[in-house]
Amino acid sequence: MSQAPAQSIPPLEDQDIERVLCVVAHPDDIEYGLSAAVHRWTGSGKSVSYFLLTRGEAGIATMSPDEAGPVREAEEVESARIVGVDDVRFGEHRDGAVEFGLALRRDIAREIRRIRPDLVVAQNHDVRFPGGQLNQADHRAVGLATLDAIADAGNRWIFPELVDEGFEPWEGVRVIAVAGSPAPTHHIVVDDSFEAAVSSLEAHTAYNSALPDTFPSPRELLGQILGQGGRAAGVEYAVALEVIDRR
Repeated sequence: MSQAPAQSIPPLEDQDIERVLCVVAHPDDIEYGLSAAVHRWTGSGKSVSYFLLTRGEAGIATMSPDEAGPVREAEEVESARIVGVDDVRFGEHRDGAVEFGLALRRDIAREIRRIRPDLVVAQNHDVRFPGGQLNQADHRAVGLATLDAIADAGNRWIFPELVDEGFEPWEGVRVIAVAGSPAPTHHIVVDDSFEAAVSSLEAHTAYNSALPDTFPSPRELLGQILGQGGRAAGVEYAVALEVIDRR
């Protein structure tokens, strides 16, 4: 009789989580796997919000930024709707030139204070992705700034101007999860959310159509990403996360 693979990373216990904020650099960053977890969260009644620091305007070589920005923004809103998210906000940072620093931290801290989440999902701030590919500069800046902004959001004196804007401090982030980390510690089973995740990535029609013919299809790519997470967890498909549990 075959034996199930040993589970190497435990499940993320999220039964007590009510509000989630996902912070990323670009439209489609969430759709490369994380949207499967989002679909599971919204399906269980959790409130999920997205904050994207850019509109992805430099992401389509055949379109000018002025043309691509609104297209990619609309595609992200539709992809979010597919997995049950209707709160999607965009920052004003320039795609491809996001700078780590106080302005970035302040913008993210503002959203944390606005949403008042229990769980914040950041993106990989490491130099490499799992598998060894180089990570992109905007991802690294936003990922690291998100970790810092969680502390900033709880401190009245770091960005006092946010209080003047009406955003009181929020110290209630109890779980931090880094998506796409090369060192995952927990998983979320998403077997039942795989198709929704595929549809969500497919909603980035203009962006996907501009990719090279050799680039995997959304179904193939998510099969690889979520399948890799599943192997680490002993299931078919899983989102693997590096978790800092502050509960």
